[in-house]
Amino acid sequence: MKGSWWQNGVIYQVYPRSFADSNGDGVGDLPGVKSRLDHLRWLGVDALWLSPIFPSPMADFGYDVADYTDVDPACGSLADFDGLVAAAHERGLRVVLDFVPNHTSDQHPWFVDARSSRLAEHRDWYIWRDALPGGGPPNDWQSAFGGSAWEWDKATGQYYFHSFLKEQPDLDWRKSHVRAAMGDVLRFWFKRGVDGFRVDVIWLLAKGTEIEAGKVFGGEKGGGSGGDQPEIHRYINELRSVAEEFNERLLIGEIYLPLERLMHYYGEAADGLHLPFNFQLLLIDWQAEAVHRTVKRYEELLPAHAWPNWVLGNHDNSRVASRQGPAQARVAATLLFTLRGTPTLYYGDEIGMQDVDVPPTEQRDPQGLRGAGASRDPARTPMRWTPEPGAGFSAGRPWLPVGTAVETVNVATQHDEPDSMLALHRRLLALRRREPALHAGAWKDLGREGSIIAYLRADGERRLMVALNLGDEAGPLPVAARGMAGPIQFATSVQREGGVLAADATLPGNEALVVQLN
Repeated sequence: MKGSWWQNGVIYQVYPRSFADSNGDGVGDLPGVKSRLDHLRWLGVDALWLSPIFPSPMADFGYDVADYTDVDPACGSLADFDGLVAAAHERGLRVVLDFVPNHTSDQHPWFVDARSSRLAEHRDWYIWRDALPGGGPPNDWQSAFGGSAWEWDKATGQYYFHSFLKEQPDLDWRKSHVRAAMGDVLRFWFKRGVDGFRVDVIWLLAKGTEIEAGKVFGGEKGGGSGGDQPEIHRYINELRSVAEEFNERLLIGEIYLPLERLMHYYGEAADGLHLPFNFQLLLIDWQAEAVHRTVKRYEELLPAHAWPNWVLGNHDNSRVASRQGPAQARVAATLLFTLRGTPTLYYGDEIGMQDVDVPPTEQRDPQGLRGAGASRDPARTPMRWTPEPGAGFSAGRPWLPVGTAVETVNVATQHDEPDSMLALHRRLLALRRREPALHAGAWKDLGREGSIIAYLRADGERRLMVALNLGDEAGPLPVAARGMAGPIQFATSVQREGGVLAADATLPGNEALVVQLN
């Protein structure tokens, strides 16, 4: 295959607490993930990305890290992690870890020391400011989870800054010793065989002088102006240089910014991020005009050295089958795996899991509980492996409810159903793997007609036409795609596969096709 493993491959996000529980305590763990690796191999993905597994008080379920070089006991142990990596590599699967460098837990030893004295060794590892002359926080910045981004520390008489919960104090990335320590964290895990990192809220690491200016914190997603400062690229390049010490290691950045600003995070050919996450399909209206415009614009803006990527779901957003509905979720999957670039698949989307209505008494997400946004719990519920009441996730009471429709929305039931959502994903991934035009080829727009978009994927003389109907009504293909005919290599309606697309064909509602042209 051409290119690096992450250019040809498909990344599968695992939320460990909700994937598979090996010991019956209701919380997913690393041995549980290991027990399900054969599913990932059978499905046809190439890498698993693990949401945070580090020791944590779980104020934000792992995104408040108390130790960057160990595993939380609820997840297992370092030995369990090493065993998971070895088992994954034996199956040809790569392992990507979540890295949370913007902030630590307030229980991390660095912060415990920092708040012990203004003269403490780690004091300047965090962001401290005096109160205003009349009292009160240094400025009016608000945290992403609501309330002031400044928390008063009575013992040392200063405020510390937190982008998220007060239990998540921000590190001061302007300090070289902070950056050096974070580089050592990457080295620790790279030496244990980790193949890459997804870097949490990376655009927020550089806050610049705006932290003094009384502007509202939050970046583009929060509607303010925090983060995305010029020095961020120096910080990223330092992380990239650590990755370059090892062979074929990947850095993905979580960045909620407009496309024009996102492109700067690719840097030049030998620096920047390999993949600044492209969340456009998560955020735009699911209408053909918007999807077509977004895909075109993204391709137009990409620097020559950059590799695209696409995401339909993750742990922070409503599931695609809930946002678009089950029928369009099938079309969306076809889009995800036939666009140019690296796709990321969120666990459970391969079986069409939808958001679960989590009762208020069972909600756990601090974002929802604090009224700072919609709860993320509905998209983080346990994976459904079997049709039993516990869905094969745990022998105990799951940490979040499993939800309804378990009897049909599960791996075991869908495994041998040729027209199931699971079968659709497996067929798509198999097609993508065997067709260089899909995993490495060029992309060419064929336009939009009503609710239907079409494009070409090509590698040498091999050409495939992809057509997707993002609406309920049948209609003609876009003008540039009319007259294109050939064997149907994939269809969301499996019975159409193996047939031939006629030159004057119309495309039914909620249908997507991949057609071989030569």
